[in-house]
Amino acid sequence: MTGLFDLFTLRGMTFENRIWMSPMMQFASEPSGPDTGASTDWHFQHFAARSVGGVGLAMVEATSIRPDGRSSEYDLGLWNDQQGRSHRRTIDFLHKYGTAVGIQLVHAGRKAATGRPWSDSPYVEQEWERVAPSAEPFGRIPAPRELAIEEIESLVTDFARSARLARDAGFDVLELHGAHGYLIHQFLSPLTNQRSDRYGGSWENRTRFAVEVVDAVRRVWPDDKPLFFRTSATDWLGGDTDDEREGWTSADSVSLARVLGDRGVDLFDVSTGGITPDVKITVGPNYQVPFAEKIRVESGMPTAAVGLITEPYQAEQIVASGQADAVFLARELLRNPNWAQRAAFELEVPVRHPQQYARGFQERIRVTTR
Repeated sequence: MTGLFDLFTLRGMTFENRIWMSPMMQFASEPSGPDTGASTDWHFQHFAARSVGGVGLAMVEATSIRPDGRSSEYDLGLWNDQQGRSHRRTIDFLHKYGTAVGIQLVHAGRKAATGRPWSDSPYVEQEWERVAPSAEPFGRIPAPRELAIEEIESLVTDFARSARLARDAGFDVLELHGAHGYLIHQFLSPLTNQRSDRYGGSWENRTRFAVEVVDAVRRVWPDDKPLFFRTSATDWLGGDTDDEREGWTSADSVSLARVLGDRGVDLFDVSTGGITPDVKITVGPNYQVPFAEKIRVESGMPTAAVGLITEPYQAEQIVASGQADAVFLARELLRNPNWAQRAAFELEVPVRHPQQYARGFQERIRVTTR
């Protein structure tokens, strides 16, 4: 039986465990000047703490392939060499402590230029043009401009350029963000893709952009390094719920996993939702895990599960039962950077500790009451 702390190998990469740090946007990059979009000291401490805490993979947050793909001025970007070099300190440190490092590439599409979530303004200070498959707005965000064919082709090239920069920076894993209502997802979903050309209409046409991006990226991304694809397994619309609107479904995700698996994607990072702000869903522990299991079983593609995974025995059961090959933790790792060490202690699994912290991780604190 596979456990949470068993090794996991994809291509030439072996992960020390199956506890992975999900990409979480920090909105901590410089907003202007020569260091625009570069990694900062904040990012270094953010990843270093979780690496020392024992995660097997740390995924750098959604990183835009070009300036207009950012959701805020403070987003990470990867469209020039300076931005790539800014990650090397973090990568070198995490490698020292046995943590693999990934980066998630994205273009926000119609959800671009929306600002930091805690900002008083709903949009960025100097707004830039939003583009998307179709001129369909997201909630109250101003409608985007529909992309021309040649612009779509240019975006494919931009994804490949960013993949080359990630390769040169030394990342171990590359993930394409095809979820949460961002650009690739906007092409996939019939709710947001109203095109009538070769990029819209049929399932094959709506998935064409994702396939072309994967093909272009896989040509420049090293053969011995894994390529992940983050999917919103369902839009929680028609096909998976009683909502009358047509959306991307879990069956669509299974089919896409089969297609992309044949084209060099090694793992599906399975989330849900994000295509429209007016969908109401009931969330709870493991609420997205069944989708990871469905894709894994029906497509044969390795998957990682996300979504309110907070307890060690809960995560262990997900992996041990074959629902997913790994778990991505997000908010729980913000609350406790040493969650992986806690899990090892509770599951009674011996793991490697930094020498400086070994005594604290290994010894149980005895509390006596009188």
